[in-house]
Amino acid sequence: MKNKKTRNLICSLLLAAVLVGVLLYIDNSPLKSSMLSTVLQKGAIYALLVVSMNLLNGFTGLFSLGQAGFMLLGAYTYAILTIPVDQRINVYQYFDGGIVQFQMPQIPALILAGAVAALFAALIGAPVLRLKSDYLAIATLGLGEIIRIAILNIDYVGGASGFMGIPRLTTFPIAFWIMVFVVYFIKNFKNSADGRACLAIRENEIAAETMGINTTKYKVMAFTIGAGFAGTAGALFSHYYYIAHPASFTFMRSFDVLTMVVLGGLGSISGSISGAVLLTAISAALADYPEWRMVIYSIVLIVLMLNRPQGIFGNKELSLKMFQSIKLGGGSRGGTAQSE
Repeated sequence: MKNKKTRNLICSLLLAAVLVGVLLYIDNSPLKSSMLSTVLQKGAIYALLVVSMNLLNGFTGLFSLGQAGFMLLGAYTYAILTIPVDQRINVYQYFDGGIVQFQMPQIPALILAGAVAALFAALIGAPVLRLKSDYLAIATLGLGEIIRIAILNIDYVGGASGFMGIPRLTTFPIAFWIMVFVVYFIKNFKNSADGRACLAIRENEIAAETMGINTTKYKVMAFTIGAGFAGTAGALFSHYYYIAHPASFTFMRSFDVLTMVVLGGLGSISGSISGAVLLTAISAALADYPEWRMVIYSIVLIVLMLNRPQGIFGNKELSLKMFQSIKLGGGSRGGTAQSE
């Protein structure tokens, strides 16, 4: 057992060293402006977002469609805090450069952006999460639209013009390592006592209540954590496109993320990452064919869902045993991912 742990630690350190080398190479090479770099950066941001949504839909069984609204809160908070003071007069349409006349460092601003979204989710979580199934989906979808319309009518944050020309602070290494942290956090949360309570709620909420689990507490907890990470993803998203605008965070954004979750597999972190990267790559590859882009995109999704309705990974996770079974020629579980 000790030798196995040592071997796994060495493999993890070697993999981390390789990843650091790849990140540094991409960030300082011609690939930085290529389609590969675009897919990697957007894929990392979407993977962060999809994993956070899977915490709700996959692990806790909450059918939530409000992620776009929380992304919007994080995007605007991050933009307000990180726009250089000397550039604010060009970004803000009103208030002579805005009320906030200071610039925060990038990481604290990211944390605060996620915290604002999480705080808002915690405040509205208790009444909203009394609803279930389709009713909860409709309520959270409406909540996201309420946030968008409200910001659209606030002159301080640009109103209908939004924030144009904000600095591009999102790079692949930053997006990647934040995504790694979020994946690590949610994986450990899933295996914790709180995570097991969320899984129990997903399986049977009435039985969970009978066993003494405070279902409201854990649903609000999952909702708050998911919203916080969605806010962080929104912050990275806005500083990748140089713009924070309500039109970028409509309910269609939530549907895009939900599609990635279902494609990868509800309840699978590996599936969330795979679904996000796969759909991002397909979208980028079809960028030169706008008239056929959505048609081909839809056909690919239909074919994948018809052949594997449970998603790429189902509720399984990628593991070394999966590759060992393939190497040994399969067996009864060959070619499938190992359950957690």
